[in-house]
Amino acid sequence: MTDKELLEKAKKAREYAYAPYSKFFVGAAILTKSGKVYTGCNVENSSYGLTVCAERIALFKGVSVGEKEFLKLAVIGPENVPFSPCGACRQVLFEFSPDLTIITLYNNEIRSSSLKELLPEGFSLTHLRL
Repeated sequence: MTDKELLEKAKKAREYAYAPYSKFFVGAAILTKSGKVYTGCNVENSSYGLTVCAERIALFKGVSVGEKEFLKLAVIGPENVPFSPCGACRQVLFEFSPDLTIITLYNNEIRSSSLKELLPEGFSLTHLRL
């Protein structure tokens, strides 16, 4: 799947975002190693701490059906706003795929970065010997 196709899926997912408080609508699409794509949108709550980001919803949808290996995540926020996953999402994504590629769109320019670039020293118990 191309980056552009994955971004289109994220854009479609953004249409379902529930963001009555921030008005910051986000969509995400994550590609698994098996070739499947799972989407998510942000879901806000009156108790702001209970809000869940689009990136985590997409990831959790995949994990909830047995996926554990992910290749790329496309995430799209409001048009013409520079956008990248928040720190909490970066850490959750790191748990499953430290080598994940993050695809974003800004001013019609597709941008790509690695999760390790965005979270250079991510924490993971799975790599520790306890």
